[in-house]
Amino acid sequence: MKLIRAACLVSAMALCTPANAQEANRPVQDAGDIGDIVVTATRQSTLLSKTPVTLSAITGIGLRNAGITDARALTNVVPNLALTESGDAVRISIRGVTSTDTTEKGDPSAAFLLDGVYIARPSDTLGSFYDIERVEVLRGPQGTLYGRNTTAGVINVIAKRPKDEFEASVDASYGNLNSLDTTGMVNFGLGNGLGIRAAVNYQRQDSFYTVAGTPAVDLTPFRDVLSTRVSFGGETGNLTFVIRGDYTQTKGSGTVGNVVTLDRFYDPATLTPTNDPLFIGGSADERRLLTLSPTYPTRRDNKAYGIMGEFTYDAGPVQITYLGSYRKTDRNDVRNLMLYSALNNPAFYFGEFKQQSHELRVAFGNGNPLHGQIGGYYFREKSVLELNLGAPLSGFVAPGATGFAFPQGPTISSSKAVFGQVTYDITSAFHISGGVRYTHDFKSRNGATVVDFPDLASSFCGALRCTLNQNIAAKSYGKTIWKVGLDYDIPGLGLAYAAVSTGYKAGGFNDGCVAGSGIGCTLTDAALYYNPETLTNYEAGVKFRVSNAFRFNAAAFHYAYNSLQVSQLVSVPVPATLISNAAKAKVDGFEFESTLKPSENDTFELGYTYTNARYSSFFPDAANRPTFSLAGRQLDHAPKNVVTAAYTHSFPLGNGGRIEAGVRSRMSSEYFILDLNNLSQFRQPAFTKTDATLTYTAPSDSYYVQGFVQNIENNITVANAVSGIAAGVTIEAPRLYGVRAGFKF
Repeated sequence: MKLIRAACLVSAMALCTPANAQEANRPVQDAGDIGDIVVTATRQSTLLSKTPVTLSAITGIGLRNAGITDARALTNVVPNLALTESGDAVRISIRGVTSTDTTEKGDPSAAFLLDGVYIARPSDTLGSFYDIERVEVLRGPQGTLYGRNTTAGVINVIAKRPKDEFEASVDASYGNLNSLDTTGMVNFGLGNGLGIRAAVNYQRQDSFYTVAGTPAVDLTPFRDVLSTRVSFGGETGNLTFVIRGDYTQTKGSGTVGNVVTLDRFYDPATLTPTNDPLFIGGSADERRLLTLSPTYPTRRDNKAYGIMGEFTYDAGPVQITYLGSYRKTDRNDVRNLMLYSALNNPAFYFGEFKQQSHELRVAFGNGNPLHGQIGGYYFREKSVLELNLGAPLSGFVAPGATGFAFPQGPTISSSKAVFGQVTYDITSAFHISGGVRYTHDFKSRNGATVVDFPDLASSFCGALRCTLNQNIAAKSYGKTIWKVGLDYDIPGLGLAYAAVSTGYKAGGFNDGCVAGSGIGCTLTDAALYYNPETLTNYEAGVKFRVSNAFRFNAAAFHYAYNSLQVSQLVSVPVPATLISNAAKAKVDGFEFESTLKPSENDTFELGYTYTNARYSSFFPDAANRPTFSLAGRQLDHAPKNVVTAAYTHSFPLGNGGRIEAGVRSRMSSEYFILDLNNLSQFRQPAFTKTDATLTYTAPSDSYYVQGFVQNIENNITVANAVSGIAAGVTIEAPRLYGVRAGFKF
């Protein structure tokens, strides 16, 4: 009934007036002013400077110059964004809002999109950036237009579209750690506004750590990724469309290539309950050096396939857009879950993940006082997987066992939604907007914990595979979220805007099952299931521009964040993630970015963020410590102060070419990472990282050659830290340097 009422509401909005709308997802074009491009943050094409949303947009050239080859490096250029590796996935934190459950049953708090398509598994966000038009990062809840799991915000990676012309290019870079990144692209025009485009990319990189003496096993390369993408489409008559297929094969040792022992950063003697472990000093070489290397190989051989299509038809009064996709990921890993412990043990992981999504939007009202869009959305993901710890660990669980496994599946997640957002132009400069979305989510899983035996004689259940306990859960959730906003074009100055918006992420379940529902089921509903998290954002900002020489963007915000989902790594009977709801958190902050271009050849950039993200009420459910509170502690990966500064100078040459020198520095105050195992936090002290480039570009941009260095200071910072049986620190990249070059044909 709620779904029907919400559908009626958004339909009523659409029927208020017939009109035209802008086409969504057109290719980026130079908008003339510094830093201004066409973006699709509102699911329609608008100028960045005229979009009343707090967002950053980085073009393909900007990605190249910043050395951003995958999602992790976006942290260096986007305010209040942290992308860190957690296990074999990327953990996204925006303004302190994040999720640590990267398993098949977990959801991120920030949505990662490829060409507008939601990518469910965080492990699939580690793909390469190649032949990219731009990346848009929206900060704050975006659920009205983008839907599921956008409590923190949205990252949308948009590939270049086919053109009705011929072009080709080759780009390659090589640097220390045997880092290689090469891309080839060719585009053929087919006439009638259509084209076909193909691109291929290969990346490899060695591990971040070094080992004293001869390593027990060879874990290089850390990253070994081959990707390809083929697109067909264009604009013909009233129809604009693109059909795209992609394939990625990911090999290498995976995240163990940047995991070191805890003693490289923290004093082991201070890892005691309720006590924050002491951060210890050390050089970059000391932090990267291991005196104990893994004794079992870790390898991955994962394959991801996808096909998507987007079609926009201009029907006159309205534009109709369909966006659909199907994706499949096959995973085949050999893992070492307890990398440096006495229980060093190989584990075997197999998984199959399938997702499909369908969205239909109708835009209306372009040129009329009332304009907007309505739509419907459907998503479904199904996975089947197994993690088997193998020997010798299995023998500790059951004598004679050769396998200790966790077959999970099917695990199913589905989401249905209807939405609408409209804007009314009170005057040509003053606008009011409102949006609403109703979402119904369903999650279920049927899995187990089992032990395997080589023969019936050694089995204690009369079978080769014995079930110790089942993992059975199923739950539905529903929520209506909304947004109300105002914006005003100040004559001769720019845009001012304010909005109140809400966000929602569905609840879920832990391992196990409710007492009486299956084998080994002992939990209560309260222990098995955790609740949805919600967020209300109050935000105001400005986007000012003075001629083509000066740009100033600023935003202030306040979050009321309830029932946020936090993770704890427990080790009974083996390492597992336990999710619970912290009571409340609050986030207050201020962001500004400015660009000054005093001459054609000089560009200065300055940015600052202040973020006070803290738990306002949080009593962890810990035995014998029911009164312990983490209230007042900072949320994960949320430094209070970050300053960025950059300068670029261009030297025009007589032959029409140019030399461009650039430097960018990011200065961050300390941040923290929650460790519920010890009811404490890991601390990363304040640091500075600086990048520099020197680029020669030939006349007509026919080719370029660039030298680069990243993290000149060679500061090794903490991406993630875990105590207990799987203890270790995931480190971010050391100093990287090398050369890159590219040619156009």
